[in-house]
Amino acid sequence: MSGHIRLHLEDAIARVTLSNPSKFNAMSRAMWRELRQVFTGLQQRSELRAVVVAGEGGHFCAGGDIAEYTDFRFHPDGLRDFHENDVWGGLSAVVDCDLPVIAQIEGNCMGAGVEIASCCDIRVAGHGARFGAPIAKLGFPMAPREAALVAREVGLATARQMLLEAAVLDAPTLLARGFLHTVLHDADVPAEARQRALRIARLAPQAARLNKQTLRALAGGQGAEALVPTAYDYADSAEHREGIAAFLAKRPPNF
Repeated sequence: MSGHIRLHLEDAIARVTLSNPSKFNAMSRAMWRELRQVFTGLQQRSELRAVVVAGEGGHFCAGGDIAEYTDFRFHPDGLRDFHENDVWGGLSAVVDCDLPVIAQIEGNCMGAGVEIASCCDIRVAGHGARFGAPIAKLGFPMAPREAALVAREVGLATARQMLLEAAVLDAPTLLARGFLHTVLHDADVPAEARQRALRIARLAPQAARLNKQTLRALAGGQGAEALVPTAYDYADSAEHREGIAAFLAKRPPNF
């Protein structure tokens, strides 16, 4: 069993590390299952305010662990189980997490790495980061749910380029196309990701969770009208009252 997912909690921030450094953090089946377990658990932690997802050793994630593929890829049922249960189970747990999630992207961000980054809310990358999904070189397409997720976040034109040309794109290109939120010197990426998480942690946590629920529903095709019946249930919450009271009193809010 290769690789694992490490979890570290500090200052109301969870740090989730993809750890398979000998393979540039390629995702094994076990890692996909651990990713699901970790994020399902984080969803229940009311004291947390943000999550940073990073890779170990200067790379985010180089894709899937190809050494495992001959065990299950050559039969439709085994392949379906891998993508629909292991991979999508992990990805959907990240998407469904109501905590703001920041991707700290360094080095290789390929295939599974692009998919995981696409689940995150804020994406911070180094100039040396490289992005792509060159699985056409391996003789297979991207699974439908995964392709829908990536296309929504990187854009259809970029998804076509990655999947049909097996193109590998640099960080400035992905910044210009709207996938990344900032690109920095490689050495500055970890500090930037943490500082963004700390800024989020000082803001209203209930509002962040509600915003994530709304944005997730809209991304899933649900109309805004469907959200209206429960959209204002926060009206009498302590957080709402504190935010307004602090503004009127000209003091920092205590969330």
